[in-house]
Amino acid sequence: MTAMSADSRIRVLTIDDHPLLREGIATVIGAQPDMTLVGEAADGQSGIREYRRLTPDVTLMDVRLPDMNGIDAVIAIRAEFAHARVIMLSTFQGDVEIQRALAAGARGFLLKTLPPGELVAGIRQVHAGRKCVPVDVAVALADHLADDALTARETEVLTLVAVGNRNRDIADALAITEDTVKVHVKHVMEKLGASDRTQAVVIAVRRGIIHLS
Repeated sequence: MTAMSADSRIRVLTIDDHPLLREGIATVIGAQPDMTLVGEAADGQSGIREYRRLTPDVTLMDVRLPDMNGIDAVIAIRAEFAHARVIMLSTFQGDVEIQRALAAGARGFLLKTLPPGELVAGIRQVHAGRKCVPVDVAVALADHLADDALTARETEVLTLVAVGNRNRDIADALAITEDTVKVHVKHVMEKLGASDRTQAVVIAVRRGIIHLS
């Protein structure tokens, strides 16, 4: 690939709270003759500010940031810049998280474990106006396309179960009866194909339905 002028290179912004990952991305992008890293941010709010200041061609956004969810940051950016091209980066391959990211307007979803060559290929693909969803990510989505989604209340109940609350505690926290809590837990287990509450939590975390800090 021939050298390009600074004006014609793909301008990339990275938003991630892990310094080592940002440094690694900077090294990879710096080695590409058609790309330049124009900025970095360590959290969502500063990332949004940097986007406004820099208006990059492609933004690499961590799904989980210290101050806000990366998907919410995508929504905020696209509310101001409808044509923003954002690629979500994640350690996890949860189908629900992928669905939310793409629904929010992300143009790609890549795993942090992928080889550097696939990252730069994804940046070029998104910059060219195409979506970037690798085969393994697409398979994770397809595996659960026919599944019944948890309702907002069921997700709320499961989140409280995950941090160790008993049915009585959950009922008090949500101002509902214990019997109602039991019904919600039953429905959650059925939808997730779980045999007990613990397995339901494990499945929900793996799929990105709930997050444990």
